[in-house]
Amino acid sequence: SMYGSFINAQVPENWSKVAYPSLKPLPTWYKDFIERIEFMRKWLLEGEPAVFWMPGFFFPQGFITGILQTYSRKHMLEIDRLSFEFEVKSIPKEEIKEPPQDGVVVHGLYIEGAKWDKDERKLDLQNPGEMYMPMPPISFAPKIDHPSNPNDYQCPVYKTSVRAGVLSTTGHSTNFVLPVDLPTDKKPDFWTLQATAMLCQLNE
Repeated sequence: SMYGSFINAQVPENWSKVAYPSLKPLPTWYKDFIERIEFMRKWLLEGEPAVFWMPGFFFPQGFITGILQTYSRKHMLEIDRLSFEFEVKSIPKEEIKEPPQDGVVVHGLYIEGAKWDKDERKLDLQNPGEMYMPMPPISFAPKIDHPSNPNDYQCPVYKTSVRAGVLSTTGHSTNFVLPVDLPTDKKPDFWTLQATAMLCQLNE
C-alpha cells in the first residue's frame, strides 16, 4: 500500500495516521514537512522568532494556550479572564525584526471566502476566481477581560479546508483552532453566509 501511495503521489496511510492533519499530495506534503522541521530547528538554535509560522505547529491549539499561560504567569493573572486582542499588520513579516513584549505575531494563514483589504484594513469581497488569499501577519496580544467588538467578524481558523474533525473535550472540532476578530463594514452574519474562514494550509 505504501508503494501504491508513492505511485499515486499520495501520503502513505501509515505516515498520515501519526502525522498532523493535511490534504496535500505527497510532493508538497514532503516539502511542508521539511519546512516544519527547519522552522523548529531555527527556533531551537537561534531563539524565539519575531514572527511565528502558525501552520508549522502540529497542535496549534496548544501553542495558543501556551501564549495565554505565559502571559498569565508573567503578570500573575487568572488565565480564565484572558483573551486575545487581534491586529492584522500592515507590513510584511520580513520587516518585523523583534517579537512583541507580550503575545506573539503569527504568519502563514490563508483566508477563504473573502480577502483582506490592506488599504482599508478590513474584510472585503474576494476577487473573481480567487479562492484563497494569504493573510498579512497577525498580532495575538493577550488582554484581561477584553470584550470582542460585536461589529467584528469572528473568523474561525482551521487546520485544513475540510473544517471537520473529531469533537474534542471543549466541544469544538479538533480541526478548529480559534476565532480571530477581523474588522468589517458589513454585518458579521454576511461573512458567516460566505463561509469565510482562515486556514493553516491549502490542499496543494
